[in-house]
Amino acid sequence: MTSLATRYLGLELAHPIVPGASPLADDIDQVLRLEDAGAGAIVMRSVFEEQIVLEQMAAHRLYDGHVDAEASSVLPDTNVFALGVDAYLEQLHRIRQRTSLRVIGSLNGVTPGGWTGTARRIEQAGAHALELNLYSLPGDARLSASDMEQQQLHTVREVVGAVSVPVAAKLSPFYSSLPNFVQALEDSGAKGVVLFNRLYQADIDPVRLEAVRSLHLSTPEELLLRIRWLAMVSPQARLDLAATGGVHAPLDVVKAIMAGAHAVQVVSALLRHGAHYLRSLVDGLRHFVEEQEYPSLAAMRGNMNRARSPDPSAYERSEYAQILNSWHRPLRP
Repeated sequence: MTSLATRYLGLELAHPIVPGASPLADDIDQVLRLEDAGAGAIVMRSVFEEQIVLEQMAAHRLYDGHVDAEASSVLPDTNVFALGVDAYLEQLHRIRQRTSLRVIGSLNGVTPGGWTGTARRIEQAGAHALELNLYSLPGDARLSASDMEQQQLHTVREVVGAVSVPVAAKLSPFYSSLPNFVQALEDSGAKGVVLFNRLYQADIDPVRLEAVRSLHLSTPEELLLRIRWLAMVSPQARLDLAATGGVHAPLDVVKAIMAGAHAVQVVSALLRHGAHYLRSLVDGLRHFVEEQEYPSLAAMRGNMNRARSPDPSAYERSEYAQILNSWHRPLRP
């Protein structure tokens, strides 16, 4: 049988398909079903910087009645978070005790600070690796792109310095030069990069004058952005790369691997179809690799990235005009 083995963040995995950060890891029975379906690793959902700060403030408030009320008012209520930090660590420890899965903990934060010490607690609870989700939007005109990037790199260095397990940075696609920033992450000690975080956008209720927040699962079309940048970044990066967002079928996994991914994270497809769907993705990937007579998954990885593609212009500006002009109005009868 053809090997689908891959190595991601120092973890030897039988195949590259990993349940990504989501509610999938919140329930131990669900985790056990994912393991039965063939999962070798799982990413826990994130502990948020704001959540940690709030819990630190609450603890301080027990001893100091003069905590700044204005400071607490700008942070979200703790009720919006599914698991408190202690419950999160307990769930991580529970997964380690009851499964053989490689567990990747997750932190969501961008500003350097005392909250980064939670990375050490996640490691101590048993995480094999850590995913640092650098989710932020540049809303302050006084903050330059360079300033934002330096702040994020500082945070990565702090987290890397706090733990001994490998750290991956999960990014949005909005960087002036993504390959350059990936290189800077590598220089800062990151062992992997996850492309991309989904941008969750609030709608507007024009009658109630309210922002409307709702979560929509991903669609296969979202994969295109991931494979484009994987194909651009992978020939230039020495760290491990993972795709996340828009992976719904075995061929989506194939495309991500061909673009250069070492691992492919899946969430929306598993939420839609259930844990057993993981087995279908693995079987479909194996069928493709064997049908196309690749000796291993490694032989297929990156064979369509920018450096090895028979048409590198497909990832560059020269293809832009061709795509724009490829649509033609249907003839009317």
